[in-house]
Parts: sequence; structure tokens; C-alpha cells
Amino acid sequence: MPRFVIERNIPGAGKLGPDALQRVSQKSCSVLQEMGPQIQWVHSYVTDDKIYCVYLAPSADLIRKHAQAGGFPADQISEVRAVIDPTTGDAAR
Repeated sequence: MPRFVIERNIPGAGKLGPDALQRVSQKSCSVLQEMGPQIQWVHSYVTDDKIYCVYLAPSADLIRKHAQAGGFPADQISEVRAVIDPTTGDAAR
């Protein structure tokens, strides 16, 4: 299934406390449950003013529907074309 990175511009995201992050997570999971298993939230990274989310989904359109249903911004949706890490350089040897 295609993997996507979603950039969500949320000013002050890095200042959200555990309770606020829990509410956001619960809302997202609730919407995902209604949408069915074809879309999956993998994890998210919270920075000062953005949240970067990794999702598995058949299309960017389904991610947009999730964002709309949950009331979340989805300012940029990018399909992941490859994943690399420090061991990627070792594979070439």
C-alpha cells in the first residue's frame, strides 16, 4: 500500500500538552475507524508549528477525506517513493 507523509501547519503544535495530543489522536482514530481498514495512521512527528504524519492509504484523496472529516489541516500530502537510512550506504558494497 502506498505510504504518504502529510504536513499539517498547526501554529504552536509543539506547545500542545499530553491531554491535547491525546484528544487529537482520539479524534483521528475515531475517524479512521469509521473509514475502515484501507487507511492507516502509522505515526506522527510534532514540531514547533507543524505535525508530520505518516499514513498508509491507497490514495491521497482518501487522506484528504480523513483530514476533512476530522477537521485537521492537510497542507501538503506527499507520496513516499523510497525509504533510506544509514544502512542504505552499506548495501552498495
